[in-house]
Amino acid sequence: MTAIRRGEVLIFKGCNFFRQRLVLSVLSSKSVKITDIRTLDDAPGLKEFEVSLVRLLDKVTNGTVIEINDEGTSIYFQPGLLYGGTIEHDCSLERGIGYYLEALFMLSLFCKKPLNATLRGVTNTNIDPSVDLLKTSMITTMKNFIYDHENLDVSIKKRGLRPLGGGEIVFKCPIGQQLRPVQLLESGLVKRVRGTAFALRVSPAIANRIVDKAKGVMLNFIPDVFITADQRRGKQSGNSPGFGVHLTAETTKGVIYSAEAVSNVVAFGEEPSLPEDLGEAASQRLCKEIFLGGVVDSTSQALAILFMALGPQDVSKIVTGNLTDYTVGFLRNLKEFFGVTFKIEKYHAEEFVEGSGCEKVLLSCVGLGYTNLSKRTI
Repeated sequence: MTAIRRGEVLIFKGCNFFRQRLVLSVLSSKSVKITDIRTLDDAPGLKEFEVSLVRLLDKVTNGTVIEINDEGTSIYFQPGLLYGGTIEHDCSLERGIGYYLEALFMLSLFCKKPLNATLRGVTNTNIDPSVDLLKTSMITTMKNFIYDHENLDVSIKKRGLRPLGGGEIVFKCPIGQQLRPVQLLESGLVKRVRGTAFALRVSPAIANRIVDKAKGVMLNFIPDVFITADQRRGKQSGNSPGFGVHLTAETTKGVIYSAEAVSNVVAFGEEPSLPEDLGEAASQRLCKEIFLGGVVDSTSQALAILFMALGPQDVSKIVTGNLTDYTVGFLRNLKEFFGVTFKIEKYHAEEFVEGSGCEKVLLSCVGLGYTNLSKRTI
């Protein structure tokens, strides 16, 4: 896991946390070399979705230098300056658009021009967080750290499922000079549940069956539950059949918890999914997110940690549920690229609230005072 430093180049081995390392490379302006990528696999080297990510990062930067060996088992990445602007990108169908969109969430604020990105591919999959999930979870998290969020938006133009995709989304993000410090300790109590069920190239009744089951489960805990059916036809429904549901719970403090479930891909030999099973699974996952608690859900832990580290030279604090493996890896990579360390301790609330879920984690750090040097000044 620990990087080897040779001059200004950080050297890593293996494909773990590949996306994290490239994103932090761009933000820190430090070159990276990643070697021994799947050298022991039957199909060694970079996968198609990783090459697609590299191409996307090249589009949002100017002057990036990329060198990949013939076998694809080693990559040298020298980041250019973040530029942004209007870009279009066809994402690999191996992964969801969410895999690429998360990287843009981390980078877009520090571009020279406001980012207007059109991404095409798979909008909803059980491999990566869906566009719906990132839209509710990460935009809510970002708004805590930025001053201007008027033009921050994700819109789903077309939905697309595996294996053939056909989805299209537009991500817009303003540029910012710097972030603001936060003291986010109270999550509040859940006051309402909202959701969207979709059925693409299958009977519209399937979406209604998902809604009935998911709503039935959540009504056992809270009376304010409203789940809509997103019925799309023609090109807006993508190229593959399937269905799914996305749920959110909002608290009295404005915290959003998100969960989802997407049908299996029968074309890949997976067992067909039942709408009722998906509705129940998404509801149970949402209940788990609520139980874990904190001011950000598990999807946005890494994003919140990044913005805390890059914030002003002041103390920032947030409370989360259990840290995911992805977040732990991100903390380690942050230390490698920026030298930032976090104080991690158990959080003890001043007042005990019944039904507050599992033990919480308090994360605190002093920001680097990172500023957007690419932003045009008058």
